[in-house]
Amino acid sequence: MVSIIIPTLNAGTQIRKLLSSLGKQSVSCEIIVIDSSSEGNTRRIAESLGATVIPISREDFNHGGTRNLAVRHTDSDIIVFFTQDVLPANEHAIENLIKPFYDNKDIGAAYGRQLPRQGANPIEAHARLFNYPSTSLVKSIIDIPKFGIKTAFISNSFAAYRFSALSSVGGFPSDTIVNEDTYVAAKMLLDGWKIAYSAEAKVYHSHNYSHIEEFRRYFDIGVFHSRESWIRQNFGQAEGEGTKYVLSELRYLWNDNFRIIPSALLRTALKLLGYKLGLMEQRIPVGIKIHLSMNKQFWK
Repeated sequence: MVSIIIPTLNAGTQIRKLLSSLGKQSVSCEIIVIDSSSEGNTRRIAESLGATVIPISREDFNHGGTRNLAVRHTDSDIIVFFTQDVLPANEHAIENLIKPFYDNKDIGAAYGRQLPRQGANPIEAHARLFNYPSTSLVKSIIDIPKFGIKTAFISNSFAAYRFSALSSVGGFPSDTIVNEDTYVAAKMLLDGWKIAYSAEAKVYHSHNYSHIEEFRRYFDIGVFHSRESWIRQNFGQAEGEGTKYVLSELRYLWNDNFRIIPSALLRTALKLLGYKLGLMEQRIPVGIKIHLSMNKQFWK
């Protein structure tokens, strides 16, 4: 059995599109929506389209803890996580995402290919092309020298987990600011599981973050890496992967739209600054961290 879990907040139009698309998938799945006290009609729409809705207070939402709560409401062997702003590219997205679990008993988690949303700007389009290539692969602990910290790369927007593997590493971290998916993937790899990337499992999903949003997002990532320093110790530093990304982005923009290169460089500088500040968050007062962070609820 396969279960799909979708955390939501004020997802009215998005959840209707997503659930309607999931209803047309080639694989039949149980759908669980865990809703953070949305305003409007999110819950009504989800229930009308066949989803089971678990309501929680907005103050209780946590990236890892909320997902653990939803997992406890299912007994499926494979659990698929979506975010509300994802849209499957075709009716075989779920089928292709979960296929690696049946092909290889050592696969603990799998993630699919994210394509730029319609109207995506060149910067967000490149991000998807860089992180989600057209070739599938399987990563294990022996790939750390090759991929570094990217070995533990996965996505909480479109990923699946083998329940037994997720349980074996203690589930998601109960209180984390971001990157609960990276935490679990890293734990699985160190525990001997493998992570599959299925390029055939396709969804549309990308973000047009502002410069300040990028700064805040990377501040939160820096906080995560500071508090979970074991990840960098075992998989390497994130800065090396960041350099590869920047060079790839510059080449892409030079050919696509060189006029926005200065904006991209400013964005890169803000991301680096945010990340470095996040790494030293223990020296920053909580009141200031709230202003620097994208996930402000975490600090409250």
